[in-house]
Order: sequence, then structure tokens, then C-alpha cells
Amino acid sequence: MSQKNKNIIEVMTMDMKDAIKQLNDIDNKLHAINHAQAIIYWDAATGAPKNSVEGRANTLSILTGEYYQTLVNETFDNLLKELAEQKDALDFVTLRKVEEFRNEYDKIAKIPVDMYKAYTADQAKASVAWEEAKEKSDFSIFAPHLEKLVDYNKKFIEYRGFQKHPYNTLLGDYEKNLTTDELDEFFSELKHTIVPLVTKINASHVKVNNDFTKLSYPIDKQEALNKDLLKAIGFDMDSGIMAKSVHPFTTNFNRHDVRVTTRYFEHNPFSAIYSTIHEGGHGIYEQNIGEALDFSTLGTGTSMGIHESQSRFFENIIGRSYPFMAYFFPIFKEAFPENLKDLSLYDFYLAVNKSEQSLIRIEADELTYSLHIMIRYEIEKLLIENKVLVKDLPALWNKKYEEYMGLIPENDAEGVLQDVHWSEGLFGYFPSYALGSAYASQFAHAMRKEFDLSEDLKKGDFSRIKDWLRTHIHQHGRLLNPSEIIEKTTGEPFNPKYYTEYLKEKYSEIYKLKD
Repeated sequence: MSQKNKNIIEVMTMDMKDAIKQLNDIDNKLHAINHAQAIIYWDAATGAPKNSVEGRANTLSILTGEYYQTLVNETFDNLLKELAEQKDALDFVTLRKVEEFRNEYDKIAKIPVDMYKAYTADQAKASVAWEEAKEKSDFSIFAPHLEKLVDYNKKFIEYRGFQKHPYNTLLGDYEKNLTTDELDEFFSELKHTIVPLVTKINASHVKVNNDFTKLSYPIDKQEALNKDLLKAIGFDMDSGIMAKSVHPFTTNFNRHDVRVTTRYFEHNPFSAIYSTIHEGGHGIYEQNIGEALDFSTLGTGTSMGIHESQSRFFENIIGRSYPFMAYFFPIFKEAFPENLKDLSLYDFYLAVNKSEQSLIRIEADELTYSLHIMIRYEIEKLLIENKVLVKDLPALWNKKYEEYMGLIPENDAEGVLQDVHWSEGLFGYFPSYALGSAYASQFAHAMRKEFDLSEDLKKGDFSRIKDWLRTHIHQHGRLLNPSEIIEKTTGEPFNPKYYTEYLKEKYSEIYKLKD
């Protein structure tokens, strides 16, 4: 090699190192801004005073402007182009950062900065209005705020563009490349399985008694039990905490600061137990992302569908299984001996898996849960298609619940106001829950090929389960997209048959159903 060519390569290498350093510096700053915003959202949901909303909205608007200006500018655009042109020379982590930031840049750059900042401020106000509206069961308090958020999202779609259906743009924010065509087919398959099962269960001679859940379970004892349960399934309390909120959720600042919430009802202990296990699944995912990805855009779950697969795996595949009940029931019985003194393990198992049409999504049983998601999916599509107005949502909601569940909400709190998502502008998010349940079943099928999941659960040993999930899913963060994780982990593309077969087998056994 000539000295001239050697010098050229050395200069290129130095330029590349400088470009990568610039990328990482911007990544660190954007992560810091996200961290600050997330702390504010956490504080708002777990105890900030009601009258703090204006100050919070102003701060969030300023931080959003900082985020926008750091991400969307000619210098960063040119940097991403420069690195993309040299992609063959980049390590895999840097290449994925470039791809993620290009996607984020193209998504946000098309939206005017003033509109983007105003949207964040209005989100903060909408969340407070939703809490008040839910408390008073009065949709009219929240409706004007929801109208604004819906209008924002419609404008965002116009700026960003869409393929085939405008709702696809929002769906893709939570599950890459997801389309209404795919979801329509997926939900049709679920409906074809779930509705006949529900009909057979309604006609079954097996009647599940869960009256013991309506007795008094003091909140302080529930709290202690749930914290122990969270630790038992593998959530690291040295790198996370649990608090209370109106609606359970998980927030991750980094792998060593992951926060989950739950909510308690004195006469329904299962609400807290299963929201704790559910959010614990989210939290364990975030705590086990590869250390090299921490404090970066890649240091979080790859999609909401994969994220929900982890929470639904822990909540349902594990948490509602008979082997887990063999481990957990004695612990629960020791905490509340008087309430459970005449209850058997099998009756307890039946109670946690009782299936019945219901009004509240997060309290729904495993079988009918996806029907709640279908309702929200159909309503959001209609909103984005301009086929329904916000003011008409309570009536539409009630109509669909009558159609899908045979039930009509008595008030807005147990109807259209029950979920926090719309107050946070999370349109397109809900389908991830149903996808996550299906992904979880496919992952569980693959896991069972490698070791006896049931034996571990009977002993309350989650070590092999956590190791398997960390190796195949958690450690990758956003390095791999959902389809890559599913195929690498299970050896085949996404296949909802594992979910439908799981539901049919489980509920046919519980309710003694015949084909």
C-alpha cells in the first residue's frame, strides 16, 4: 500500500471516529431530555398536586422544544447521511443507532416545532382532565382535551404521510410496519376462536365460584404481598421501585432505574396481584437490556408488541398457570388465612381463570381480554377515518360493549373513560396488547422445548425463565426488530395459532368443553 493511500485511510478513520462520537453525544443528550420528561410524567401520575399542571405543562413544552431542536437540524441530518453512506464500516450497534435516529428524524422533522411543543403541553393538561373526568364519571370534562389530541394526531398523519390507511402511520409508532390489513386478519382469527369458546363456557355446567375475592383484604397487607411477589418473579428492587397510580404502568429511565405502579382495591385482591405481575414483566425486560445499550436510544424494548409479550407472559402464561398457583397459593393463604381457610388449590386456580364477559379491560380474564382490544381498535380506526366524532364516543363505546360483551356500562368511568391511553395521545397502542398475548404464547412454546417450565414454577424458581428471556429477547433492546426477535427465538415467523391453540386447550380443560 502506498503511503498516500495509507494517509487517506487514516484520515477517513479519524473522520469516522469523530462522526460516531458526535452521534453518541447527541444520543446522550436526547436520552437525558427523555429522562427528565419521564420523571415529570412519573411524578404527575404518582402524587404531584393537582394545581401543578400548568407549571408541568410549561416545563414539558420547553423540554420538548429542546428535544426537537437537538434532533431536527441540518447538522444532525448531514451527520446521519454521512454515517449511512459509510454503513459498511460501522459496527452493528452504531448502524442501528443511525437507522433508529433516521426513523425518528423523518417522523418528527415533518411536524412544525411549535405544534410539537403545544401537543406535549396539551397532553399534560389532558391527563389531569382525564383523572378528574374519571373520578366524577363525566366524559364532558375530558372531551374538549381529547378532541385536541385527536386533531393533533390527524394533522401529524397529514404531515408524515401514510401507506394505504392513515391509521397505519400511528400503528407503526408502536409496532414497526404493522398495518390495518394485518390487524383485521389477526382479530378476525381471534374472534373466530374466542366467541365460540365464550358461548360454550356460558353453557357449561362448570360454575366457578370466586366469592372469596369479594371479602376484605386490607390494603397494607396487599402492598406487602405484592412487593414480595414482584421480587419473587425476578424484578430487582435495587434497580427499581413500585408505587401506586390510578392506572398501572411502567417507566424506565435506564436499566438501573425502572419504576412500576399498581393499584389496590380492598375487595378485589387479584386486581393488584395481576397488575403487579404484568408491570413486573415490563420492568424485568427493561432491567435486563444489554449494559452496552444503556443510556442510548437502543436501550429499551424494541416494540410495544414485544414489550406486551413479556408482561402478558408473566401475567398469564406464568401467573395464571396451575404450576404457579401451586407455588403462590400457600403464600397468599398465609397472608389472608381467614379468607381462604376453606379454599382448595384447584378452586383457587379456577377463580383466577374464571371467564366471563366484563366491562373493564384491565380486570378482564385472559380469554375475553382481546375482545376489549378489538373494541378500542375499531373505535380508533373510526376516529382517524373521520367516521365518528369525539362527542359521540360514549354512545359508540356502549354500543360496541353490548355487541361484543352483551353488557352496557352504567357510567362513563366504567365505559369510555376507563383507560389512560387517549389522554396521553397513545393512538395505535392498544393492538399491541393482543399481539403481545399472541407473541407470548409463541415464546412459551419455544421455551418449553428447552426445559420443563412447570417444574420450575411449582418451586417458585424463575432463574431459568429469566435467563432464557434475557438471552433471546431482553438483552437485544432495540438492536433487533420484532420480526427478527420472533424468528430467531422461535425458528419461525409470527404465528397466532400458538395463542389460539393455547386458549382452546386451557379453557376447554377448565370448563370441561367438548369439540
